[in-house]
Amino acid sequence: MGQKVNPVAFRTGIMEDWKSRWYASKKEFSELLVEDKKIRDLIKKRRESKLPEDVKSEGRNQQRGTYDPPAYPSISKIEIERTRDEVRVILFSAKPGTMIGRSGKKIEDLQNYLQAATGRRINLIIQEITKPDIVAQLIAEDIGDQLVRRSGFRRTMKNAVDKALQSGAKGIKIQLAGRLGGAEMARCEKQIGGSIPLSTLRAKIDYGFHEAKIAQGHIGIQVWINQGEYSEENNNGENAQTGQAPKNPKRSYKR
Repeated sequence: MGQKVNPVAFRTGIMEDWKSRWYASKKEFSELLVEDKKIRDLIKKRRESKLPEDVKSEGRNQQRGTYDPPAYPSISKIEIERTRDEVRVILFSAKPGTMIGRSGKKIEDLQNYLQAATGRRINLIIQEITKPDIVAQLIAEDIGDQLVRRSGFRRTMKNAVDKALQSGAKGIKIQLAGRLGGAEMARCEKQIGGSIPLSTLRAKIDYGFHEAKIAQGHIGIQVWINQGEYSEENNNGENAQTGQAPKNPKRSYKR
């Protein structure tokens, strides 16, 4: 079960909170759900495109032979809350200063872009990620960026595993699939460090997926990270049940 199901979806509603938090009637529910998907796709498409100032830097970087980062980097997840007046979009980023830009120009352009595409009032909120080295989505995107720059996939995987374990992760598993190293036949390579209890609901397992577009084709990158248990104080995230915890003490069951 744990190998086939997304670990975040497996724990949503039990240990994890929902990424879309709003209420709607039956008539409006499907329309708003599709709109949430559209907002997330627009942000993903926008962050991979080049802004006017990034196009100028891209020309300079091509002359130097360096890699040009995306316009809105290091977005691990997107949460959406709705009120009567606005749609509140919360972006979790490891580089909030880069996302905001000079005098807030970048984030203002993104907000206007979303408002024009959806026809609703959008309020963008950026929250900083304090420990990006143990966030699965950011690690997957970082590995993809290194593969695009033609780094060795085994060395990249090993460095990511060592860095995550040194940053406090209880365990990490990385899996790459595709034409690794320019081989003619696609294959799958994985590397594991520590413990990854995928079927244990109290274990906080973060999951990330990214596709690296290289010259030989697409390489799929999957990352699982064990950030500890939800009961621990040093976990990176909030328990979805803290606000719904009962006042009465739990019953003690005898075996």
